[in-house]
Amino acid sequence: MAITGASGALYAQRLLNNLDPRQHELHVVLSNYAQQVIAEELPGGLLLPEGVKTHGLKSMNAPFASGSNPADAMVVIPCTMGTMGRIAHGYSEDVLLRAADVVLKERKKLILVPRETPLSLVHVKNMELLLQAGAVILPANPSFYSGANTIEQLADTVVARVLDHLGVKNQLAPRWAEERE
Repeated sequence: MAITGASGALYAQRLLNNLDPRQHELHVVLSNYAQQVIAEELPGGLLLPEGVKTHGLKSMNAPFASGSNPADAMVVIPCTMGTMGRIAHGYSEDVLLRAADVVLKERKKLILVPRETPLSLVHVKNMELLLQAGAVILPANPSFYSGANTIEQLADTVVARVLDHLGVKNQLAPRWAEERE
């Protein structure tokens, strides 16, 4: 899991809260600006569950930075447009970008959760490249039919979709139901 400097640190925290390190090997990498956004948006800081491994951004010794030991899946949440562009163009200057590059080249699941609006043509073209390369673009667009009463519940509607794409069962948000007669 990678966390970048886009607004939406709550999405990352809620995803961490809903992945069990006893069932899933979890690694976390933060971009340079992620710490500032986390400090602004999460008053208590990022709370890592016990068992989550962290890696420095410049450490290329992380096991998932090599195609010989690729991650099963990677989520970049939230994902800045700058990070998305660097991934789209194979610019692998740090372990976050290298891991995304490895996940794509090894045909594993890469889920990018951008939280940006409006989109420019450059953003859309980068998304197009990533979709063609096999990435999942899952914008941080909460669903309002859920009846959420808190910001956390609203964020969970996005996190539930991420977990769905990871194949992790969850009951975070209500599912769209068939109309009742």
